[in-house]
Amino acid sequence: MKKFLDENFLLSTATAQKLYHEYAKDMPIIDYHNHLLPNEIAEDKNFGNLTKVWLNGDHYKWRAMRTNGVDESYITGDKSDWEKFEKWAATVPYTLRNPLYHWTHLELQRYFGITDILNADSARKVYDEASALLQTKEYSVRGLLEKMNVRMVCTTDDPVDNLQYHQQIKESGWKVKVLPAFRPDKAMNVDDMASFNNYLTNLEKAADVSISTYNDYLAALKKRHDFFVTNQCSISDHGLEEVYAEDYTTTEIAGIFAKIRSGGALSLEENRKFKSAMLVTFAEWDWEKGFVQQYHLGALRNNNSRMLKQLGPDTGWDSIGDFSQAKALAKFLNRLDTNNTLAKTIIYNLNPADNELFATMIGNFNDGSAAGKIQWGSGWWFLDQKDGMTRQINALSNMGLLSKFVGMLTDSRSFLSFPRHEYFRRLLCNMFGEEVENGELPNDTGWIGQVIQDICYNNAKNYFNWQYLGERTAASAATA
Repeated sequence: MKKFLDENFLLSTATAQKLYHEYAKDMPIIDYHNHLLPNEIAEDKNFGNLTKVWLNGDHYKWRAMRTNGVDESYITGDKSDWEKFEKWAATVPYTLRNPLYHWTHLELQRYFGITDILNADSARKVYDEASALLQTKEYSVRGLLEKMNVRMVCTTDDPVDNLQYHQQIKESGWKVKVLPAFRPDKAMNVDDMASFNNYLTNLEKAADVSISTYNDYLAALKKRHDFFVTNQCSISDHGLEEVYAEDYTTTEIAGIFAKIRSGGALSLEENRKFKSAMLVTFAEWDWEKGFVQQYHLGALRNNNSRMLKQLGPDTGWDSIGDFSQAKALAKFLNRLDTNNTLAKTIIYNLNPADNELFATMIGNFNDGSAAGKIQWGSGWWFLDQKDGMTRQINALSNMGLLSKFVGMLTDSRSFLSFPRHEYFRRLLCNMFGEEVENGELPNDTGWIGQVIQDICYNNAKNYFNWQYLGERTAASAATA
């Protein structure tokens, strides 16, 4: 019987073990999409204890605790940090076969060297040991990232953000690159007129532009997009239920915007046309600046209205949606491709029923201009676990070129989540190793090892073209 979480965890064959330990294990990490807070990196924060770095903001753990019957006061409420951790530790034994069980113990091992199984009995010891380490310089947020061999991270930033913390990080000369990503979801969400108009007030201040007309609005957003570029941004991201691809005219959108500013209610058709126009506009700007654009599609958010009112968004009340994705996504990408304004693009699905849809969609617009120009992203959110990642890898292998895949990302708010890259790499090596030993692939570990290293790191490094970032930024600033 194998020991739990030993050095060959998830590696079921000798070939898999060789591929992981000799090729994948030591590759650096490019985390090209996450929700880390740049102010905490700029300040090189030390977290006060294990609860603060591990439980605060982690809605994966929150959902598990609620399911285990833990009262909300121990999750997002006013109980002490120790009391919250104690409840989490008592929940962990009941997460067997949930990815949280693996992630929890991987993180304790990789960051803190703690091999105890976390439960109610071990909680105090684990909490005290980890919390003590977190007070040291080696366990500041920068130390945690360096410990995982992270080379670059891209945060998620609203157009109105002043990016002061990214500037501070750059000026500090720290060896890990921390770059912003342009996330304009609020700048196109007209579902709530009051919130949208309040957002425009913030946009006016950030861009120093008065917004009365649609042209004013575009000018303000374009100014912010240019500002992001001067701050080394070369990637965008959208979190949407679905892509919007309605037909529209500029005159129509100008009229819809005037209606918005006057406080009028939009019809469903007007709502979708406005969002369609903004998606095209953002995509064209991204193409002009050489961005990589990302589309996270399919989350059904804020389902529990009572708890949304009490706690706000992103607190664990979201699920997989069953939106129709194919036609609109194809129409949107085709419009950009036809106009020669289709940037490098990564699409992510949350509904696993859409796996083969997304795997084949990318092939429609890979035109040979760049290796893997259109990518299908790794298993996202509810799918970034053993089964979800395995199914994504298999579908991509069957219908595309896994060898050109840009690999894993954390999509996380936690500085302790980077072992997810290890988890992905172990699964990847195990799949290749099994097929070598089954005679389905040649026993050429040199070549297969190179492919694995490409997926782990090299493909992302080349795809995002960050080695030319300074040159492109300077050129963009000159034309702005």
